[in-house]
Amino acid sequence: MARFERLEVLNTMMGIGLVPVFYNADVSTAIKVAEACADGGARAVEFTNRGDLAYRVFCDLVAHFAKARPEMILGVGSVVDPGTAALYINSGANFVVGPVLNAEVARVCNRRKVAYSPGCGSASEISQAEEAGCEIVKLFPGKEVGGPAFVKAMLGPCPWTKIMPTGGVSATEESISAWIQAGTACLGIGSDLISKEIVASGDWDKLRGKVAQCVWWVKKARGVPLFLGCEHVGLYPQEAGGGAEMAAWYLSTFPGLAQKVGNSSIFVSGAGPGRIEVAKEPKEEQAHVAIRVADFEEAVQSLRDRGVALEDPTSKGGVKAVYLKEPDPAGHKVHLFWSS
Repeated sequence: MARFERLEVLNTMMGIGLVPVFYNADVSTAIKVAEACADGGARAVEFTNRGDLAYRVFCDLVAHFAKARPEMILGVGSVVDPGTAALYINSGANFVVGPVLNAEVARVCNRRKVAYSPGCGSASEISQAEEAGCEIVKLFPGKEVGGPAFVKAMLGPCPWTKIMPTGGVSATEESISAWIQAGTACLGIGSDLISKEIVASGDWDKLRGKVAQCVWWVKKARGVPLFLGCEHVGLYPQEAGGGAEMAAWYLSTFPGLAQKVGNSSIFVSGAGPGRIEVAKEPKEEQAHVAIRVADFEEAVQSLRDRGVALEDPTSKGGVKAVYLKEPDPAGHKVHLFWSS
């Protein structure tokens, strides 16, 4: 049974704008692929029904990520009949994608409130899919049916239509920008993103970086700025071991805030954006500021191009950071912060 509600699935697909698409018969390899995609910022992943007993691999993926990465949204692709759709929905699929439109598949998905994105290649097929309750329609094969020009033309008379092209979308800034600026809701990218070479070599860091780059290109095409604002402010106690007392003060003074205790810091946050990082022990500086960025590598290069000196970047656990060598005018250290 699907773990995520249909609206959350659809909003995640559109919010991130990228749905990696892949198939691999080896469970351990499939787990590595999906993990790399999630670490890169794409937590809605389509596993295609392309091989014998593929559903068994999918079942293992669902069971693994329900515990290891509960934020992962796993869906199934290449579904052409209602029996296969039902099999995968009962195996935990949170969305169903197909190369063609099948009204019976739409009925099965609607009964279980699972998102269905059928493949359509014309205005009439898209209209039929929407009549069947499909919120996001897959444009397939995207390149052959007209590419970004088709999307733009379709949205003229039907601005409510949500289109996800698959086939003809390349993992390049030029391709992604063209599709997004044409008005697509999200993009499905398969072998051009998750290449045979990457999988064969097991270079998951490369895949992780490639996915993160594509996620940023989607955001960039949508007009998202590179520097997003303050991610957190770091505070340091004056006395040894005083961090816990500082964090407790914020929690008691401002009801509703919560804390997350780490190895060297305590993060205090609420329902809104931004956090306070309270160090457990004193340091020479009194505070630092972390600026969240949409793309780490491009932000680093942007600062360097403008002559801003940086220390060596760090990367750990899906988080990347780098300190500026010079403090702000008030003497506070500043660092960039990116997380998947």
